[in-house]
Amino acid sequence: MNSTQAAATDVFAPWEDGAAKPLIRFDHVTKRFGGFTAIDDLSLDIFEREFFALLGPSGCGKTTLMRMLAGFEDPSEGRITLGGLDLAGVPPNRRPVNMMFQSYALFPHLSVADNIAFGLKRSDMPKSEIAGRVDEMLALVQLSKFASRKPHQISGGQRQRVALARALAKAPKLLLLDEPLAALDKKLREETQFELMDIQEKLGTTFVIVTHDQEEAMTVASRVAVMDHGRLVQVATPEEIYEFPNSRYVADFIGDVNLIEGVVRECSGDTCRIDWAEGMAPIAATAPPGLEKGASCWFAIRPEKLSISSERPPEAPNAIAGRVLDIGYLGNISTYHVALPGGQVLKAQVANSNRLARRAFVWEDEVWLSFSATAGIVLTS
Repeated sequence: MNSTQAAATDVFAPWEDGAAKPLIRFDHVTKRFGGFTAIDDLSLDIFEREFFALLGPSGCGKTTLMRMLAGFEDPSEGRITLGGLDLAGVPPNRRPVNMMFQSYALFPHLSVADNIAFGLKRSDMPKSEIAGRVDEMLALVQLSKFASRKPHQISGGQRQRVALARALAKAPKLLLLDEPLAALDKKLREETQFELMDIQEKLGTTFVIVTHDQEEAMTVASRVAVMDHGRLVQVATPEEIYEFPNSRYVADFIGDVNLIEGVVRECSGDTCRIDWAEGMAPIAATAPPGLEKGASCWFAIRPEKLSISSERPPEAPNAIAGRVLDIGYLGNISTYHVALPGGQVLKAQVANSNRLARRAFVWEDEVWLSFSATAGIVLTS
């Protein structure tokens, strides 16, 4: 076996193994609050050692799912199993589950070490083993030298790690994280995301994180469930969600995207041509299975997939003339808003790989946007 084959066999993807049994199974679960349906006939499998993200806007049902896993809410219909055990009627304190809250909920009068030990002292762990477990958790989150400090004597990022250590101290099968990084500033949040990933990988504990931050979900998760109005819209790896969204909703919710409405002019094999604006050349694109001539569709293309130039690229299968309407400089990238003759505005992103002395394009410049036939994706829903 060569190194490439070995790497391929090491890829963690139990959801692709038909024989793999999930750790968590939601089986046609519905949750109602009076006349409001928060979760609507939802089925989902989450596997052991996954770092799974529930992602969606406020009110989509992701927190309700987490609360049902924790035992704070019961399904109105359907069932939830953990390791094959039906969780119906099992109280929160009897579940092999722990939860880390957004507020951290640390005891201000206890030291860092005592906060971590709090749950252990109320468990059936022998007292002689508690100190060793606390030391192990302090080392895991790199806070050993802060063991005697109180929560107000450490930073926000360190308090977040104390809360994580406390949640992991009892070695739960499942750790639930409710917007755990929301209180941190952007740079610290990004650093902590990678710390969370490292800790989860070392321990092999299954993590389920609830977040509305798409970048956070895409960074930490092995798979992401995008939710809307109590339903799963798409469940896939971050790469699949970004590159192959299954709907306009997902394409628009995850990252920046240009959505162009059109009608399929013709299909031939795995390629198609899309009419989209009067007087504009049809878009050449890759056709999804089952696409038919005359179908209404949307062509979704990410801004970084568009090339911008002062002259029409002679070999480009798709090229659109426009005028620079606005420019956003974000340090590592520049975003160009380009107005088309029909009034539509497309966004193109260019990496600032060299130090910027002067812009290649400025406001009101006439430019060409070009892209390959495989750069975007055709969506019919």
